Amino acid sequence: METLEFVAEILESRVTPQLKKRRISSVNDPSSLKVLREIESYLPSLLSPEYYMKPCLNELVMRELMNPGYSSHVPDFTIGRVGYGSVKYMGETDVRWLDLDNIVKFHRHEIVVYEDESVKPAVGWGLNKTAEVTLLLQNTTDIDGVQEESIVKKLRQSTERQGAQFISFDPANGEWKFLVHHFSRFGLSEDDEDDIVMDDATAVQDPVERNGGEVSDIDEETPLEHSGNLLSHSLPAHLGLDPIKMNEMRMLMFPDEEEEEDDFNEIISHQKSSSSKEYVKPHLQNSTRISRRSSPTVVRKTPLALLEYNHGSFDSNSPGTILMAQENKSTSLKTLKAEGFNLDLKREIPVSGYHSRNIVDAGLFMGRSFGVGWGPNGTLVHAGSLVGGNDSPKVLSSVIKLEKVAIDKVVRDENNKVKEELQDLAFDSLLNLHKGINHEVKEVAFGGFKLKLQKVVSHRFMLSEICRSYADIIQKQLEVPGLSSSARSAMMHQIMVWELIRVLFSEREHSQPLKSMGEDNEEDMMQDVKEVSPEADQEALPLIRRAEFSYWLQESVSPRVQHDISSLNDSNYLEQIFVLLTGRQLDAAVELAVSKGDVRLACLLSQAGGSTVNRSDVAWQLDLWKINGLDFRFIEKERIRLYELLAGNIHDALHDLEVDWKRFLGLLMWYKLPPDASLPAVFCTYQHLLDDGRAPCPVPVYFDEGLVEEDVIWRTKERFDISYYLMLLHASEANESGFLKNMFSAFSSTHDPLDYHMIWHQRAVLEAVGTISSDDLHVLDIGLVSQLLCLGKCHWAIYVVLHMPYREDFPYLQANLIREILFQYCESWSSQEHQRQFIENLGVPMPWLHEAMAVYYSYYRDHSKALEHYLECANWQKAHTIFVTSVAHKLFLSAKHSEIWRLATSMEDHKSEIDKWDLGAGIYISFYLLRNSWLEDNNSMSELDSLESKSTVCRNFLGQLNESLAVWGGRLHVDARVAYSKMAEEICSMLLSESGEGSTRDVQLSCFDTVFSAPIPEDVRSSHLQDAVSLFTCFLSEVAT
Repeated sequence: METLEFVAEILESRVTPQLKKRRISSVNDPSSLKVLREIESYLPSLLSPEYYMKPCLNELVMRELMNPGYSSHVPDFTIGRVGYGSVKYMGETDVRWLDLDNIVKFHRHEIVVYEDESVKPAVGWGLNKTAEVTLLLQNTTDIDGVQEESIVKKLRQSTERQGAQFISFDPANGEWKFLVHHFSRFGLSEDDEDDIVMDDATAVQDPVERNGGEVSDIDEETPLEHSGNLLSHSLPAHLGLDPIKMNEMRMLMFPDEEEEEDDFNEIISHQKSSSSKEYVKPHLQNSTRISRRSSPTVVRKTPLALLEYNHGSFDSNSPGTILMAQENKSTSLKTLKAEGFNLDLKREIPVSGYHSRNIVDAGLFMGRSFGVGWGPNGTLVHAGSLVGGNDSPKVLSSVIKLEKVAIDKVVRDENNKVKEELQDLAFDSLLNLHKGINHEVKEVAFGGFKLKLQKVVSHRFMLSEICRSYADIIQKQLEVPGLSSSARSAMMHQIMVWELIRVLFSEREHSQPLKSMGEDNEEDMMQDVKEVSPEADQEALPLIRRAEFSYWLQESVSPRVQHDISSLNDSNYLEQIFVLLTGRQLDAAVELAVSKGDVRLACLLSQAGGSTVNRSDVAWQLDLWKINGLDFRFIEKERIRLYELLAGNIHDALHDLEVDWKRFLGLLMWYKLPPDASLPAVFCTYQHLLDDGRAPCPVPVYFDEGLVEEDVIWRTKERFDISYYLMLLHASEANESGFLKNMFSAFSSTHDPLDYHMIWHQRAVLEAVGTISSDDLHVLDIGLVSQLLCLGKCHWAIYVVLHMPYREDFPYLQANLIREILFQYCESWSSQEHQRQFIENLGVPMPWLHEAMAVYYSYYRDHSKALEHYLECANWQKAHTIFVTSVAHKLFLSAKHSEIWRLATSMEDHKSEIDKWDLGAGIYISFYLLRNSWLEDNNSMSELDSLESKSTVCRNFLGQLNESLAVWGGRLHVDARVAYSKMAEEICSMLLSESGEGSTRDVQLSCFDTVFSAPIPEDVRSSHLQDAVSLFTCFLSEVAT
């Protein structure tokens, strides 16, 4: 008792907390001082004030004095960190010479033991042994039964995934307990944290309110000082900024918060003396998020989070919004206020000098649980407002917007509903037609694989049939009910575009008879050619093409002519005749003049656009009237307009009227230029007038017909109608890159900037007949690929990628795109057999498909299927890893040994490419070979004739098992360790079963020595130990006798 009192006096008087080091110092008795110094030399060290251990240092010294050697077998040794958790080691633990500060580290929701793998002892030694871990989860108190069940389920899954054994979860104090058999890192991953634990966007109450108005007795002796030490753990420091300067900026921006900060500027510092056996749970543990690596914990106000999510409609300008909340998906959250962060608008931001509406960046606000970016099918998630909008409404800083780009607008009806018929016709039917055209295939090597790049090839003799086939499909789209008027107009325009391509670029075979173009009323020469010549004369072909274009132009402007006629007064027949002439409806104009008794005008109209002599006569007559001073007031204004038009003076005829560009082009060709002028001459004349500002701009049809409402100034050459570009292409065979990019811009044919489904086919057909050639229109290809992927048509998307032209400067473009599609949309194409078969038929390498499916099944933790696909794609290393860590042990415990043998032997031929083969799948092969050689009397038994040689082979195999356990470590599931244990048990049983048959005692004891090195359960090891003791006892008895 005197000794105990003496030690207590030493411990009480000589602990020096200023140095943060538990040390036993000297007193008056030299002999006692020597004993204490000797004990102190091997006691464990724990210097951090946040950590504690049980038994504490004082108790260890006292027990060591009473029972020398106690530190080598401390029962239920426990280490913990205040507010984070603890670890209790089962059984007895040798704690001598342990540097606990460097060995055991607690972080937010995790424990790391022996972070440095180079100093980690074998399993069962030091602190790398079986232990019960308790981690404190934050923000999990106010939950109901359903939420608790969900959290327990997720914790159990996380525990088993790490190879540990779930014990319990107490929502009252947030304690999560689980059992581990060895150590590395255990706890929640970042994804698990975001899924289970509320983040610091959770709205919290004032800490004083949470305590019923009473201030907690937390240590208040450590005020929050804005020092570099503290700020080093702050967000600016993690962003690479100067924390002190950022704090000064915060003081400038938010001076009103200085007074409020006084209530929240204390550090929760639960320091515990080394002699204490209990610790206090952090006061605000359930209401604030503690940084994973930072220490000490700082109490801070958390921003308000809102909880609603509103979908944005496709037909509205308002996007959907997610109002940020960091709560568990299955937990509820109380919203205290309905306002976000507001900044005094009178105060300027020091950095920019501008006034701001909000002060919190939502990405930083939500931390690692939120990432801004693009989602599938054109979904954009962002945390801001429209750029450049001065009149945009004031937004909350905590609002996240969810917007969807309308990539699939082309397949929606007037009610904004997706129509299956439109999908089939607009994409499948068109692409099937494209697929039916002749293709030229070029094999290109990509690494060790080959892709069959394709290109459509055809002849201009076939162009008429191709264009009519495309027009027929569009005609079927027009029959789909529920289409909007703008969609119908756009489809009619596309039909006319295909007809124009046929007119301008198709050719006839020399033996093909001419087809009548109907009532075109072209010049007499053309009529004679049609009626007389059964075959096309080469010299007449340009005139025939002109006649066809003239008919196309009449058909194209006919709806506008009829619309203008319907809006005119019936009494003014001269104005109606002029409108009819703008559409070259000569028959209707002559009949109208005759019906009104104006026979002379009817005679002139019947000759309109004919011989240039007639035009000269009319022009000479008008000039003669002007020379003779005829008073034109006595002639109707509309009649003079008609005379000017018949004379070829189209600008005088249109001096106070506006017509669309196609009718102006028609007036130019029909009434001004000679009737034998070629189409290139007509188009070039129009282009010159356009450049001089004397012709209407060839705006796209959707603007020309008023299908869009926005007021756009069409003064650039970037948004002309595709029909105009086709005319220029025919006139000059222009093939410049800039010209083609403007021509095949989505805006040239539709007001939807994301719709490339038709213009892609037009480009392909023109390239097929050799009209154009370009390898830099990838925007066009990618635009159609995006549309197809949005509709789930991955097989067609890959088909389009294979038609992208190959470029030497981007040799892997097609391969990368195809692999990306396979990986990102694996669920879509792999679940539909026709898509998968289509992709295979395209010549896409099968290993690419299997690799994508392997990654897909790995993501969903279907490791068996993932393994099969990794084997199919010859990714031996990945297949081996999944086999060892996730598949083999399940098959072994299910007694599916033949399946294990099949999988392992399928990789054996490639073991030179596999790291750790002998410590992975090689173990299972070695086990089955060893077991079979034991059970079967075959030639391999000759190598195991003696028990000593058998023992050697078994010792090598068991050593292989132990080494495998050490190498794979925490990556092995608990069941894998059980499988290893069962293999070891079986091998040990077979070895010991033969050790008693005529073998020497030394060999028998050697067999037991081999068995003791096996990774078998302790009860089995104890049983074998008893047998070994019995054998040794018998051996001693024999020696004694």
